[in-house]
Amino acid sequence: MRILIAGGTSFVGRAIAWSALREGHDVTVINRGVTPSDLPDGVHRLVGDRKGDFSALAGLTFEVTVDTVAYLPRDVEVLAEALGERGGHHIQISSVSAYAEPKSPGATESTATIIDDPDLDLNGPVTGETYGPLKAACERAATRLFGEQATFVRPTFVIGSHDATLRFPYWVERVRRGGVVAVPGPRANVMQYIDARDLGDFVVRVAEDSLTGAFHVAGPYPATHFVEVVEQIARHVAPAGTVIREVDPGVVNAEHLGSKFPLWTGASSENTLDVDNSLALAHGLRLRALEESIDDVVSWWADRQWPAHWLTSDDEARLLRAAG
Repeated sequence: MRILIAGGTSFVGRAIAWSALREGHDVTVINRGVTPSDLPDGVHRLVGDRKGDFSALAGLTFEVTVDTVAYLPRDVEVLAEALGERGGHHIQISSVSAYAEPKSPGATESTATIIDDPDLDLNGPVTGETYGPLKAACERAATRLFGEQATFVRPTFVIGSHDATLRFPYWVERVRRGGVVAVPGPRANVMQYIDARDLGDFVVRVAEDSLTGAFHVAGPYPATHFVEVVEQIARHVAPAGTVIREVDPGVVNAEHLGSKFPLWTGASSENTLDVDNSLALAHGLRLRALEESIDDVVSWWADRQWPAHWLTSDDEARLLRAAG
């Protein structure tokens, strides 16, 4: 099967490319050519920028197109214009952030509602506040342009190695340092996640089986909890004597450190992180153990330096003192 991946070298796109290669598919990736790649020579590499030149796609035909990097509706439109009718089955990586907050846990693909914000600037900046509404707008654009040929894969948090955002790696590496580890509460905050490799495998299954519609690609369901995930990481890789200390969210915010804790959703739980994944499971989604994702990050991280934007030891000590 000839598969085009828009993106294809970084994190989610990379995982999809490797999954497709393992299943013997003919893989082409198109991106700006900036991100270093570990994809083998057998992958066809095209250079293109949706905000510039996408002419590398001229005359090429694919059975499946996977779009991993659509953040604005215009991104979807540019890809459609470049491919015309030659893109085949369109698979778009979206997000549960595209949903208006469900009233209760356990939302399905048919009961959750995509955000509809008539005042949204469709060409505006992608921020924490606009990310979800713009993802919803991207889905609407794909539905308009690709119709019944469109599939929407909606993950929650994607975890694993090669993550440019370094969200999950922060927690793995912080726990591996040991000591007293500050983790924002409350303990009741739910969390779902998906290893990028499991996401990649499912996207390839969607392509092979020509599945259309929308799928929640995350687990577990019912959801686990954020603090419990950090505790599970600690049980697997923390040195002896490590203590996981839950910190009241009010204290975290008072110390202006909320942005330093990746994957934390704030002072209240979100039902978009407790969605029903049974439809995806019925169509072949497989979820590996969290410990495999942890080991993957440890192997990938090796001896990298502590990034400057991660929480410093001094800031963590200050927060723990404030928490009492």
